[in-house]
Amino acid sequence: MRLYQILDEIGLRTAEIAAAHGDWPCRKGCDDCCRHLASVPRITGGEWRLLAGAMEALPAGTRDSVRQRIRDSARQSRPIVCPLLDCDSGTCLVYDARPAACRAYGFYAEREYVLGCGRIESISRESPEIVWGNHQALEERMSQPGASAELFTWL
Repeated sequence: MRLYQILDEIGLRTAEIAAAHGDWPCRKGCDDCCRHLASVPRITGGEWRLLAGAMEALPAGTRDSVRQRIRDSARQSRPIVCPLLDCDSGTCLVYDARPAACRAYGFYAEREYVLGCGRIESISRESPEIVWGNHQALEERMSQPGASAELFTWL
């Protein structure tokens, strides 16, 4: 499946960047961006199928809570807290099935523009040798398997 190829490529790119910069903050357990989203996450149908499978594996109470938070995200105002975040532990409840945008955030950039928190922006200024993933190219590739929509529309 094309989605798995894209996710694997993101994994390789992000691992390479993180390995080259030991102080890179974007790792499992960092939740800064998850707590301050500019909008509700947009995902493709393939990403939804991965998420839905991961959500089904959650304990019933947690799964119901996540589904309600996804529904509620349709009415949230900025900044949006990701409905897939366990706010107590600061971890993603579906980390291994998280969308491509979540995997790439902090590691991919548009030309001359870095997407990320203040720590990522600081690292980018101090380390001009970083070879970022191409954010625009990733978005174009993600649109090829099918249209994306806000997370809550997939429920």
